[in-house]
Amino acid sequence: MIDHVLMAFGITLAAGLATVLGSALVFFQKTPSPRVLAFGLAFAAGAMVFVSLTEIFGKSVDSFGEVSDVGFSWATAAFLAGLLAILALDRLIPNPHETLDVNDPRFLDKNQNYLRRIGLMSAFAITAHNFPEGLATFFATLESPTLGAPLAFAIAVHNIPEGISIAAPIYFATHSKRLTVLACLISGLAEPLGAVMGYFILKPFLSPEIFGWVFGIIAGAMVFLAMDELLPAAKRYSAGHETVYGLVGGMGVIAISLALFNL
Repeated sequence: MIDHVLMAFGITLAAGLATVLGSALVFFQKTPSPRVLAFGLAFAAGAMVFVSLTEIFGKSVDSFGEVSDVGFSWATAAFLAGLLAILALDRLIPNPHETLDVNDPRFLDKNQNYLRRIGLMSAFAITAHNFPEGLATFFATLESPTLGAPLAFAIAVHNIPEGISIAAPIYFATHSKRLTVLACLISGLAEPLGAVMGYFILKPFLSPEIFGWVFGIIAGAMVFLAMDELLPAAKRYSAGHETVYGLVGGMGVIAISLALFNL
């Protein structure tokens, strides 16, 4: 059991640290090609939606089915609760994605106080959103590494542009690589911190019913994040069919990988 927990924590930590990769792109004052960025974000969205609806939601149904004859209904309630929870979080603390382009004229502005404020607001908002993502990755991996790994990959892909949105304003305001990396690191560490907090809070109460609620809520939360954050951002950077190709590609790759794991 300890080995499973450590592996789940390690995968969650790796996904969270992908946020730091965004700072490396900013240091060279380069962003990925907008079309590549659009494809990557849509790919992550497709992977996240597919694994949430086919695997994580299924785990919720199975868990509730151990204690109830209407497991699907309870799983659906948990799924809707996850949607509403992230909707409420997003309304309270909007997750900014308007600062991905380091060539944005705002980053060349000499108003350093303004840039610092953007960077800190981005870091705070993304850190708040990283807690449920860490919880999702951890519990999915704890249940099954073949379930958690695709979700962790999708989250890691979308953490890179989030790192850019934190790093760009802070770096252009302070010209401090150390401070920029630190801000991204703190935000990224929110994911393993959310995993640890969630595990120790729920550990004394873990049961099929609790797992049903956890997986149902995770599935709803991940679908909301994909639809509300990843796809709109991908569409904004798309110049053609990159969003559709990325979405279908993400679903296809995860579907094939899960099929191979279950052979």
